[in-house]
Amino acid sequence: MKSLLRTAAVLALAGGLLSSPAAAAAPDVPHDGMHLGHPRPVREAAKREAVEFFSYDCYHSQQLELPLERWAERHRGDVVLRRVPAVWAGSPDEQVQLGHARLYYTLERLGQVDRLQAEVFRSVREQHADLTSEDRAADWAQLHGVDAAGFREAYRSAEVQRAAQDASGLLIRYRVDELPTVVVQDRYRTAPSKAGGVEQMPAELDRLVEQS
Repeated sequence: MKSLLRTAAVLALAGGLLSSPAAAAAPDVPHDGMHLGHPRPVREAAKREAVEFFSYDCYHSQQLELPLERWAERHRGDVVLRRVPAVWAGSPDEQVQLGHARLYYTLERLGQVDRLQAEVFRSVREQHADLTSEDRAADWAQLHGVDAAGFREAYRSAEVQRAAQDASGLLIRYRVDELPTVVVQDRYRTAPSKAGGVEQMPAELDRLVEQS
């Protein structure tokens, strides 16, 4: 547990959040109706929304990936899972994080996140692959069955660039100070230090979905 809290503190410091009195005092249940603003199909309008904040460089984010996928599959009839890659504005790793964010949003635009999210984690964390440039990311995507030309077109799109640039603001709006963090229905949140570990997060998410 000490290591989880230490990880949270380092991540928050990198994002400049620990120096902010407002962030330090932020409640677990915000009251300002925050939302991502993603357009939602009519069929999803009645579903609850769970938003995961993660980083491809984060050990605990990788740990959560498979349990979260299984959790989302169990709740596919009543919950929409969305993800936001962490970009800590002003941190030494901001450019790396922006590169990872562009990769994530490109895969999302191409409908490849469900198939390749775990593979990105393995490549970044276990194989130490540098996927932060267009060329490297496109080569990696092609090796994993994605059309290289289509990948590059999506990577360069205004939508992907805007989403990557907006990611840092979402961490502030949602008061994220630990990775991974999952926010349910714009109000209720959980993270490893709150749930008692990554393994306990799916059960805590069940409770938050019921509460919402």
